Amino acid sequence: MDGGREPLSFLGRPLAPAFELRVVAVAPGDTRAYDEAEWRDALVVVERGEIELECVSGTCRRFDHGDMLCLIGLPLRALHNRGGEPAVLVAVSRR
Repeated sequence: MDGGREPLSFLGRPLAPAFELRVVAVAPGDTRAYDEAEWRDALVVVERGEIELECVSGTCRRFDHGDMLCLIGLPLRALHNRGGEPAVLVAVSRR
């Protein structure tokens, strides 16, 4: 929590019928290949754990619980979970 605020979460909240919610879990130590089509038109929140994004250049950036991401138009290679608990990402997009 930053400044006493609760982290952003899409879980447990009703969505308007025009939107859909998808949960993606990455087990500790696992890697998920990046597929841009999987994330098209979605706002993504790290609901639990942490996720590391690996760029095609090899550089990485870590995101933690409560961080919001947009994974389109980025030169990404993979998503890694280097933590000790499952990383849970929730994507909300238009139907």
